[in-house]
Amino acid sequence: MKATIWHNPACGTSRKTLEILEAEGADLTVVLYLETPYDRTKLEQLLRDAGLTPKDALRTRGTDAEECGLDDADDATILAAMVANPAFVNRPLVETDKGVRLCRPQDMVREIL
Repeated sequence: MKATIWHNPACGTSRKTLEILEAEGADLTVVLYLETPYDRTKLEQLLRDAGLTPKDALRTRGTDAEECGLDDADDATILAAMVANPAFVNRPLVETDKGVRLCRPQDMVREIL
């Protein structure tokens, strides 16, 4: 099975999700999204396919998203901020032929394997 993970190696949940994908023998593409930021169209598609709004996927912990007023912003503003600063996107997002999940906790990835 092909799988793409938008990965942050500094994140324990992201590392554990990657370990699950590797253990399952996934044909894996790893995108280090802090180095290769999301393109707006792809991020919109990932969130839509995961059933999430930009606010649902907003990472406030460890970021200055709240200080930037994103916790009260509309979806278009949050999405623009996520594209400009990918650290605002919660992680990890995983996409397979069976769908997309925000894998928090990491076992959520099993739903799309």
